[in-house]
Amino acid sequence: MKHHLLVPCQPDDRHHQGPCGAAVGGAPTLSPVGAARPVATARVGEPGLARRRLLGAGMATGVGALGAFGALGAGLGWSAPAWGQGGPPPSEATAPALPAVGSTLALPTVTLFDGSVFTPQQVRGQVLVLYWWASTCPFCALQSPEMNKLWLAQQGKGEGKGLRMLALSVDRKPADALPYLQKRGYSFPSGWVTPEVQAVLPKPKGLPITVVVGRDGKVLQAERGQLFPEDVAQLAQWLG
Repeated sequence: MKHHLLVPCQPDDRHHQGPCGAAVGGAPTLSPVGAARPVATARVGEPGLARRRLLGAGMATGVGALGAFGALGAGLGWSAPAWGQGGPPPSEATAPALPAVGSTLALPTVTLFDGSVFTPQQVRGQVLVLYWWASTCPFCALQSPEMNKLWLAQQGKGEGKGLRMLALSVDRKPADALPYLQKRGYSFPSGWVTPEVQAVLPKPKGLPITVVVGRDGKVLQAERGQLFPEDVAQLAQWLG
């Protein structure tokens, strides 16, 4: 079965863009029928079954998709993701590409929404999933429940045996992200992207962004765009 979904969100520099996957003015980006537009991805190896990727919507279904998407976004109050106050927003036009497989990422110290502090030392020698998201991103809204399921499933594996996770909110301010997490009962470790965090670990272009870092600190997999439930579940296979 073919999937006809919108392409990943790429917020612009003006803090003025419609729902993720839409240009200013609200019209989603579409691609012709049969023209597959896979979400950007980089990975080493293939952890498990072949993964379904997001495709651009078909032009034949574009009119209906536009109307449904616009009504849904308006009904849920979705708006554009925006970068934190306290520093100049990074330019999406010049945002870095997905990190290359095999590259090493510098990890920042992050104060999490629950008041605890994430440090790079805590995940040394463990598999880490990085997840950039925003409360205003509808594709993040579809992936985040799956990320929370993954996080909860890993908690029963014992100290140092399961996946570690660091979710990074790119909402305008922490007050936008925290109530969103609390209302939905998400417990995965999450913090806000401050200018300091952005300086150490720049957000790649687009939303959502999912990156897996191996025990040796090198990137195993990097994805831009919404992951399907089975894609998220397969992240655990990097534990070996």
